[in-house]
Amino acid sequence: MGALKAHEVSRFVDQPDLEAGIILAYGPDTGLVRETGQRLARRYAGNDADSMNLVVLDGAELDADPSRLAVEAKTTSLFGDRRVIRVRGAGKSLVMPLTELRDDPGAIIILEAGNLTPKDPLRALVEAAKLGRALPCYPDNDESLGRLISETFSKAGIRADQDTVAALRDTLGNDREITRRELEKLVLFAADSKLLTREDILTLCADNAALVLDEVVDATATGHAANLDTALERAIAQSVNAQQILASALGHFTTLRRWRVEVDGGKSPGAVLDNARPKPHFSRRSSIERQLRLWSDDALSAALDRLQLAVADSRKRYGLADTLSRRALLAICAMAAER
Repeated sequence: MGALKAHEVSRFVDQPDLEAGIILAYGPDTGLVRETGQRLARRYAGNDADSMNLVVLDGAELDADPSRLAVEAKTTSLFGDRRVIRVRGAGKSLVMPLTELRDDPGAIIILEAGNLTPKDPLRALVEAAKLGRALPCYPDNDESLGRLISETFSKAGIRADQDTVAALRDTLGNDREITRRELEKLVLFAADSKLLTREDILTLCADNAALVLDEVVDATATGHAANLDTALERAIAQSVNAQQILASALGHFTTLRRWRVEVDGGKSPGAVLDNARPKPHFSRRSSIERQLRLWSDDALSAALDRLQLAVADSRKRYGLADTLSRRALLAICAMAAER
């Protein structure tokens, strides 16, 4: 069977065990699928993108003429070297020509596809083939993302402490292609200093509007009026409007209420946050734990009623939206300060 586990993919790409065969990279992380296909093409054909031995085809081209794949695979290289065929966007139309090629492909055929179920005919064919390898490409988890960050920085000779790596891990998404671009940007930024700090990560990679909204809701929910005033001024400077602020506050207090139900059920605030998906940024953890201790379910319900009223009023009286949102947040902030 040629079905690999997700954790085996990187090792296979570094040391593939096929001289000729069909390799299928598939999965929901399109960036990782593309990266895996590219790495395999370089492994087999070399780093020269214009290599005479490498043929790159689009799945849409082959949908119109599936037989072309067999023609390309059986064509002898001009210099007698191994022929490498990379197919982007591979689909079911290739099942028939691949069925004819699977026992004697005569080349390395690298297929890139989307998220295929176990019963998908293309995936099933490759997994069952003696000369087939199916490589699942799933989004990075905290462990694999942290490892990728550390390996990238180590290779570039860049120093970053654990807080910096954690901040970057929490900032990045789950698309490998986007992650690579962000890491390349950071490596370029630190090319001279060879040092990255958490502040660098927040400045270069974080969504500043999202950060300031977090400051607004955390100041509100912990009862710090001075911090709330500062955060609101920063939000204005970031061109964040009143509706965005109120929507963020509604979302935050709704989530707090959901978590509060778990706390009332006997879990500690820390245990609730450990199991939260998505997890709040580590820098906010202590603040949110405090909020869960401060607010009862009844108080959170009252705060949500106040926010919903502010949303409705601000839509009716758009010119007063900033004033109405500030007034509602200060009132809720005062509720927290009294608890």
